[in-house]
Amino acid sequence: MPLYMDRHEAKGVTPEALAEAHEKDLACQGRHGVNYKHYWHDQTRGCVFCLVEASSKEAAVAVHREAHGLLANEIIEVDPNTVRAFFGDIKEAPALMSIAPLQTGETQEDTAFRAILFTDLKGSTALTNELGDDKAMELLRTHNAIIREELKEHSGREVKHTGDGFMACFASVRQSVECAIAILQSFDSHNKKNQASALYLRIGLSAGEPVAEDEDLFGATIQLAARLCACAEPEQIIVASVVQELCLGKKLPFKSPGTRSLKGFDRAVTVYEVEWREGKES
Repeated sequence: MPLYMDRHEAKGVTPEALAEAHEKDLACQGRHGVNYKHYWHDQTRGCVFCLVEASSKEAAVAVHREAHGLLANEIIEVDPNTVRAFFGDIKEAPALMSIAPLQTGETQEDTAFRAILFTDLKGSTALTNELGDDKAMELLRTHNAIIREELKEHSGREVKHTGDGFMACFASVRQSVECAIAILQSFDSHNKKNQASALYLRIGLSAGEPVAEDEDLFGATIQLAARLCACAEPEQIIVASVVQELCLGKKLPFKSPGTRSLKGFDRAVTVYEVEWREGKES
């Protein structure tokens, strides 16, 4: 059956109330041929997300309507392969995956759910061979400064520098896409002024709940973002379908979807390209 994710605006709702609503869904879902598998409670933003197998959106909505009347603000179909890539075997996961509210002194990037951005500089080795160490390092410092400035402007956190690129994370999926666009636009401006030393980047984006350890991030979400970056062309942003799905209604310039076969993933992954050049329609 198709897999759907819905979103509820539920500011102030308690975990106990959500658990009770979920139990009511489970009690009546059989009459509609629906399977409510998991829900996420983002207490910081006051949102609840439900993951459900259903023959149609209407069947999924009918369960909520009968069980408790708490209807979703939005519901979208999601790719089961993408969901497995982010969250692992959902059959073995707990019904509730909670995103806790921020504590005093914490930053928003510390929430469990993150958007992950990878960048990669085209031909960094050839650049060193062509220009020499000193000039190449000068350009690399320019490269680093541009990306770090855009991360700062879009509330991104640098996880690590990879030598010729960055891995960064965001609490907001929308801001991660906007940051990727801003990065390529900034490099385009740099290249127009410095054609003899132009720098071309590829960018990949995914979103999910990576494993955090020793100030680094690991897991399928990270691997997917890295693979998408690796398969992108220079001056191209490639994002996983979940990134596009979580940005519905944000008026971001996603192009029509396609599929990519990625190393380490059993099935082709649905992806979108982001149009970053100003003045172009998606």
